[in-house]
Amino acid sequence: MPSPARTPFTLGYAVVLVVTGLFSRLADPDLVHDVLTHSSTDVVNLSDRPVLVLFASAVWVAGGVLTPYILAFLLVVGALERRLGGWRTAGVFLLGHVLATLMTELPVAASVAAGQLPDSSLRRLDYGISYGLLACTGALAGLLWPRLRWTLLGGITLVLVLDLVEFTDPLTDCGHLLALTTGVLCWPYIRRAVQRREPGPSGRAPRSA
Repeated sequence: MPSPARTPFTLGYAVVLVVTGLFSRLADPDLVHDVLTHSSTDVVNLSDRPVLVLFASAVWVAGGVLTPYILAFLLVVGALERRLGGWRTAGVFLLGHVLATLMTELPVAASVAAGQLPDSSLRRLDYGISYGLLACTGALAGLLWPRLRWTLLGGITLVLVLDLVEFTDPLTDCGHLLALTTGVLCWPYIRRAVQRREPGPSGRAPRSA
């Protein structure tokens, strides 16, 4: 479980998510919708203020303060931070969030420009921590025992593919798969980082599982 000494990034971020979750639950619905609209990583907002909106979209959690996402965040990101450190964990989270966002929204912009999608596609509500959380999940899997690693990745991938097949929100579902893949691609980096942080008894870094 997270602790202030070992996982300051996780706990600090969780406090922000609780505050924004309470705001979305208790504030005036019109105000909440307006704030979320300005925080959404849709094509229009990304074109106008890309850096601000990429950060702003990641301080909200879909479903509000009672969502299971916050518990999953504490468990997954906290476990990764204990092994990898706060700055590197934040980097994995941000990498997954940014890459998945851009790789899903840029094709939308290109399709609208080519006349394949209507202009309304440039505006949509797209916010939350799911991309960063899935990137951290994929990264954390690289530090687990092989059987647990592939069970975790297989189960999550199956759920994400089933969501994509339902075609309820294909853009977000594709982003989820991309974010998970981003975390998996970080395995060589995080294993080297963990080995430097956790040398074996002889002073040499232990071999990765």
